[in-house]
Order: sequence, then C-alpha cells, then structure tokens
Amino acid sequence: MEQVNLINATGICMQFGDRQVLQNVDLRVRQGQVVTLIGPNGAGKTTMVRIVLGLLKQQAGTITRAPALRVGYMPQKLHVDPTMPITVKRFLQLARHSEAASIQGILDEVRISHLMNQQLGAISGGELQRVLLARALSQSPQLLVLDEPAQGVDVAGQAELYQLIGEIRDRHHCGVLMISHDLHLVMATTDEVICLNHHICCQGKPEHVSIDPSYLALFGRKEAKSLAIYTHHHNHKHDIAGEIVEKNHG
Repeated sequence: MEQVNLINATGICMQFGDRQVLQNVDLRVRQGQVVTLIGPNGAGKTTMVRIVLGLLKQQAGTITRAPALRVGYMPQKLHVDPTMPITVKRFLQLARHSEAASIQGILDEVRISHLMNQQLGAISGGELQRVLLARALSQSPQLLVLDEPAQGVDVAGQAELYQLIGEIRDRHHCGVLMISHDLHLVMATTDEVICLNHHICCQGKPEHVSIDPSYLALFGRKEAKSLAIYTHHHNHKHDIAGEIVEKNHG
C-alpha cells in the first residue's frame, strides 16, 4: 500500500534576530511512519515542529501538507493549577465535543480509564502525559506530533509510553513526528531519525539494541528490547552557538 505524504518540508530556514535557528532543513512524514527529531537543547527542534503545525511561518523554504490534514498535538508539558476543579473527562471534552463513550474508548486505549473522574491537578506526571496523549488522539489525527512525550516520566514509564505510541501508530496507521532531546534513546519503532543542530547533521534508520550492558543496567532486559540506539557520526564539529567550525575529511 502506497504511503501518503502528510508533511513535505524542503529547505526550511528560520532566523531570530542574528541567530540562525534552522538552515536548509528537509523533513518528510508519511502515513504510518514515525520520524524522530533528536538533538541538543536549542537545536531548533521545537521551532521546526511549530513550522510544521503552522504556528510559525518559515523565512525560506516550502512546506506542503496533505489536504485537510488532521493533526493531534501533544505538548512537552502542561502546567495545571492543582486548585483548578477540572476532571480528566472534562479536560478531554473541552478539546473536542465528544460523547462519553468515545472518551472512554480513548482513555482505554492509553490505559488510564480509571482516571476519568480524577481531578487533573491530582494525577502524577506520567499519568498527565497519557492524558495529553489522549487529548491528541481525540482529534482522530492523521498525524500525531509529540513534543518530548516522555518528559517527566520515569525510566520504566518511558519504555511503556514509547511502546504505546508504537501500538497507536500501528492501530491507526497515522504518521508520527516526535521530538527527543536524548541523542541515545529513541523509540524502537522509529522509522527515520533526524539529528538536528540548526541544520541536519545526519539522518537514517535507528539500529536495534543488541544486548548492551548499559541499557540492561538502566532498563532491564525486557525494557531494553523495546528501545533503540541511533549510532551515528558527524563529519563536522560545532561551536557553542551551533555553527560549523571544523569538517573532518576522510
């Protein structure tokens, strides 16, 4: 089955003041594909995602979106005033006019149906991330955009959440664009990894982890199998501002 292009961005450039944030960045996400942006803080990952979402207009380059593209967005984090009287169910209802049955189904899918009537301000950080994922799913998205979905989640919870995202992709055959700041850990089901540091340093498919002692120590054997390591080499070096200062030839 042919995979539909959901997002096709070419030569994206963005500058804030005298600071070049993105330079000639290409990005494509197809239906059923998971693309992960990795890179250090300040590398331009969030700026690129905001351009994809149409929240920012690029200064150069082109971006094409599938017609009437439905996008579900999961922000990196959400501050909830613990005194605000709003339940998980009501929070999801505000995102979309949904019937209780559909909200129930979404919460079942992200495995937090027991939280439906809990106060949003009283749940844990990991539970809140799943609520935000449920909110993104309430849009019946063709494209899921996830900004650091495992933010604030413990190590074991990260493995479970990444696995869940993979299951959602498989079930809904949606595209997924995900941000991570971690240069080592990416979801095992990622099809394409883009290492971004203002420009694309490198990109390609992640390599599945073999039995690696450091991963086994951190996650245990079961969890390590559900994660991947992206081993890559740059042909250049950056200064502290992200500019290329040296190229390695050979």
